[in-house]
Amino acid sequence: MTTPTASAPPILYATPRVSAFVDEVREAVRRGLAPDLTAHLVAERLAPHLGAPDLLTPDQRQGDPETYRQHLLHAEPDGSFSVVALVWLPGQRTAIHDHVSWCVAGVHEGQERERRYHLVPDGTTSRLVAVAEVTNPRGSAAGFAPPGDIHRVWNAGADRAISIHVYGADVSRLGSSVRRVYESPKGEEL
Repeated sequence: MTTPTASAPPILYATPRVSAFVDEVREAVRRGLAPDLTAHLVAERLAPHLGAPDLLTPDQRQGDPETYRQHLLHAEPDGSFSVVALVWLPGQRTAIHDHVSWCVAGVHEGQERERRYHLVPDGTTSRLVAVAEVTNPRGSAAGFAPPGDIHRVWNAGADRAISIHVYGADVSRLGSSVRRVYESPKGEEL
């Protein structure tokens, strides 16, 4: 018996629907388009899978009472993209953050709230300004790419929420798609 090394890929179980979606993402990524266009194409391909009962296994739908939980569904061997399911129990949220790469998020179950920000120069420093707040319902999918991808996401509902995220990076190696975390603007509340 051999012991896996730290660089060994994780052993994942992908449902047939996730495997089919991964093939669609692979085709979109191989086009070699600009990051924002790639994100848009991947969002279009994700939308028809959202809400399908055969997308995730029961284990991949499990949350964590302490924080939202990330289930890695696929990491492309060449590192070009990853697919994760994020499970949010009521009240769970991210910090304000941006990403290392293009990103797509689609709501599979429940709904998510999102607050988007711009970083505005303020003399010798910068400050965050909230520019939009949206509710993303089940079935919604959107893609974006840095810069301009600063946001916070949370489950404002009374039930579990699950979202599917695709990142143009290898989160099995990085652990997360987050590039930088920002402090909340003074006086901001959820």
